[in-house]
Amino acid sequence: MIHSYEVNGLPVKTGDIVCTSNGKPNILPGEFWRFVGRLVPGDVDHIAMYLGPDGRFVEAGALGVVTFEIHDNLWYPEHVMSARGTLVDTFYGVAYPLAEIGLSHSEEDEIRAAVADYCLAHLGRPYNLNFLDPDREDAFYCSQLAYKAYLPWGINLNTGLFIEQLPGTNQIIYPQEIWDGCKHRRDESGLYLQTVPDVTD
Repeated sequence: MIHSYEVNGLPVKTGDIVCTSNGKPNILPGEFWRFVGRLVPGDVDHIAMYLGPDGRFVEAGALGVVTFEIHDNLWYPEHVMSARGTLVDTFYGVAYPLAEIGLSHSEEDEIRAAVADYCLAHLGRPYNLNFLDPDREDAFYCSQLAYKAYLPWGINLNTGLFIEQLPGTNQIIYPQEIWDGCKHRRDESGLYLQTVPDVTD
């Protein structure tokens, strides 16, 4: 089933990709994740895919492939830290891999459903620390999961981004290249960096 939702004012459908920057101001774990984010090229350090219903997402992070649910259409990582292995990130925007590539509604829905099924079929897989091996399916890092889910449909999220000083890094699927390679919308409000509402996980 295809679900629709809104995150920080931006629309998402099943299979769309939320892009984030590691870290968040004024929270101690956020400072650690901001440091980790500096090791990744670009402004986008992490991705999670929207599944639905409501605010349910899937990601490959420190705990492996997991689902988590945000509340009230707002990306407040503090509320889902236990489900995500203490990952703290700041909402950056949404990437739309299926936008404006000439698909019919039925084709698009078929791909969205298959992408969600692929991710759910790999729940519990561990984190892939070998970033140079994005084609394995026994372990995943965040952008590798999206890459593998879309690849059977002829949508290659690896655009060849690389780090000049490190040969072979073009094999890595970077979160930034998913952002750059897809139609996307940026969160320009900045409102969601300020206060954290009272919501339980």
